[in-house]
Amino acid sequence: QVRLVQSGGGSVQAGDSLRLSCVVSGRTSNSYATGWFRQAPGKEREFVAAMSSNTRKTAYTDSVKGRFTISRDSAENTDYLQLTVLKPEDTAVYYCAAKNTGPFNTNFYYPGRAEYDYWGQGTQVTVSS
Repeated sequence: QVRLVQSGGGSVQAGDSLRLSCVVSGRTSNSYATGWFRQAPGKEREFVAAMSSNTRKTAYTDSVKGRFTISRDSAENTDYLQLTVLKPEDTAVYYCAAKNTGPFNTNFYYPGRAEYDYWGQGTQVTVSS
C-alpha cells in the first residue's frame, strides 16, 4: 500500500517562505512522478507543480513560476515544494500526489489531477497581507 504523508505549511505573512514535504512510502520504488495541487475555499483543486520520476523535467503553473520550486530527496523518498515570496492568493490546502510510472515513462510530468494514483492528506497554507 502506497502512502503519502505531508508536513509543513502554516500561517505566514506575505513575502515569507515555507517548505512543504511529502514522504512517499510503500511499493512505488523510485519510479513515480510527483505533482502538487492546491485547493482554495470554494474553488476547484488546481495544478501547482509537477516533476518527472527521473526529476529531470519540471513544470509550474504560471502564477507560481519563479517563486515555487519542486524537488526530491530520493534517498529519503521525500518530495518537497519550496514556496517563496508568498502572496495572500497562495492561501489554500496543498496536496502532493504520486503516479507510478514504471521504468519507461520516467521523463514525463503530469499536470492533470486524474493522472495520479495516490494523494497526501493535504496541508494548510495561509498567507496574510
